[in-house]
Amino acid sequence: MTLIIVLVIVALIFDFLNGLHDAANSIATIVSTRVLSPRYAVAWAAFFNFIAFAVFGLHVAKTIGTGIVAPSIITDQVIFGALMGAIIWNVVTWLAGIPSSSSHALIGGLVGAGVTKAGWNAVVWSGLGKTAGAIVLSPATGFVLALMMVLIVSWSFVRVAPFKADRIFRHVQFVSASAYSLGHGGNDAQKTMGIIAALLFAHGLSGGEFHIPFWVVMACQTAMALGTLLGGWRIVRTMGSRITHLTPQQGVCAETAGSITLFAANWLGIPVSTTHTITGAIVGVGAARRLNAVRWNVAKDIVVAWIITMPAAGLIGAVFYLLAGAFGIH
Repeated sequence: MTLIIVLVIVALIFDFLNGLHDAANSIATIVSTRVLSPRYAVAWAAFFNFIAFAVFGLHVAKTIGTGIVAPSIITDQVIFGALMGAIIWNVVTWLAGIPSSSSHALIGGLVGAGVTKAGWNAVVWSGLGKTAGAIVLSPATGFVLALMMVLIVSWSFVRVAPFKADRIFRHVQFVSASAYSLGHGGNDAQKTMGIIAALLFAHGLSGGEFHIPFWVVMACQTAMALGTLLGGWRIVRTMGSRITHLTPQQGVCAETAGSITLFAANWLGIPVSTTHTITGAIVGVGAARRLNAVRWNVAKDIVVAWIITMPAAGLIGAVFYLLAGAFGIH
């Protein structure tokens, strides 16, 4: 029982780091447009991250818990490897200011540890395939929706004085930022819920069937919200200003496009990357202005981080799976 408690704490540490690492996803646009100061922006985002469990179901958590690797191969050793793979990759990319995906780091760590235990037969390919497809689809969807929204909004406000339009969108951005933070909390916190629920199921503490206890929901949402409160300012700078300069109007378009993408993913139970989604949307609003408004070299570096996140976290997860075995964790 002691080991289970320790692993739950480690999972909540990952959830906290996820909020810390991905705070930029929720607040980068509203901070870069100077609609809110960083201090108030993180509090705003943390609140909507926390209440997300009341809006969405737990479809994403169930995908993580049963749809990435077979529940039958889940052990303390596998969970430890998965969490350490994700945590270490998160810390490395946070220190480097690289907006990689905490979600895909966790999935990569889980696959790495699972495959090390039971070979490739451990992988639930249908669930992993959905997640892998989302690596391409979530930023592409965010990009296209943001591009369309900029065009629609630009035509709708073509006769409105710029200063008046700016004032309107500064108010509207509170709504779009709230919606994005809600989508972020609804997708990312559920990934840790799925890991903890899989651990409880493996130990026969779920009453014979896989489900997510309410205390797990509350603990994960709280850890995510606390991480968001502390923020990740290195990544805010990359997301909010280094990719492209944003106006309040563009911030609204990016956040709304990201929100639509995340809401759809939450309802479909697909664990997408909130980082990928908002980055695609930010690139979309920049490209709508003109192609050279986007710093493509920065975007390229981010894409490289996306590609290597799952295999890198998987390798780390495999190493820590073996280390756990060496220290008697099974």
